[in-house]
Amino acid sequence: MNDGSSAGLVRPSPMTAGGLDISGVTVRFGGLTALDDVSLGAAPRQVTGIIGPNGAGKTTLLNAACGFVKPQSGTIFFDSRELTGLRPHRLAGLGVARTLQGVGLFRGLSAVENVMVGASQTARAGFWSGFFGLPRSDRDERRLRERALQALGRVGASDLADSMPETLAYGLRKRVALARALVGQPRLLLLDEPASGLSEKELPELGDLIKSLAADAAVVVIEHRMDLVMSVCDTIFVLDFGKLIATGPPEQVQADPAVTAAYLGAEESATTQSAGTEGAGTEGAGQGAGADGAAKGRAEERATAAAEAEEADRE
Repeated sequence: MNDGSSAGLVRPSPMTAGGLDISGVTVRFGGLTALDDVSLGAAPRQVTGIIGPNGAGKTTLLNAACGFVKPQSGTIFFDSRELTGLRPHRLAGLGVARTLQGVGLFRGLSAVENVMVGASQTARAGFWSGFFGLPRSDRDERRLRERALQALGRVGASDLADSMPETLAYGLRKRVALARALVGQPRLLLLDEPASGLSEKELPELGDLIKSLAADAAVVVIEHRMDLVMSVCDTIFVLDFGKLIATGPPEQVQADPAVTAAYLGAEESATTQSAGTEGAGTEGAGQGAGADGAAKGRAEERATAAAEAEEADRE
């Protein structure tokens, strides 16, 4: 990390109420290091961005925080509770919610029913009440439906409540998936590429929504749309090949030479690789230039697959 960036580091301690603290996390897949001694934090009531070229380790970091990947070393705390090694199904009860790169909605359930699934941990009626159709179960279902409708309204999707996911455009399904994450009223919200599939015209509205969510939670955003990241984030962390190379407010990160070099290097590698496919004589050079980034990307994709396999099947 460059000296200018580290001087602006702002992150809560593990004991800060509502804060996320990731300290010294290292993740390896075989002989490949996906994350190398990464430390960063997300303060409550702020939007924290995590950016970097493809294969930098961004999604692997979220997978580690959510229990889908076990770090070889390091600790992860949220609101004074250690998340390291915690089973993913326990996160909702701790006030943690995450959206995935794939929307993962259930076929056969309407949009509002999909969102209701996200509030299931708050259900009061037990299995037998629902099985026998007791009045308490009916009241509970009405309460969950009302919460789901409110969450859909918050993301501007109230009119989609009775729609089936397979009939909706990808951008609309992303809204429903975000509503499902919000319905549980999380205190830590992890958003993995929320702008993917959205048009440029939709970005300002999404940016306003993300900033409003920080009023109630610590919000962490992984995103490739730099205009969105720079407009909504209070603090940005930059990863490159698994290492943290820069930290600071948007304007500082945007002007950081290390960040510029990381992104330009990624673009040059991709250009070289593309050029190498034009002729057999230059194919080896193109593949060699992009091999390291491609290998890192494949490792991160394998880690993400473990988290998203079930959701992808439901799609």
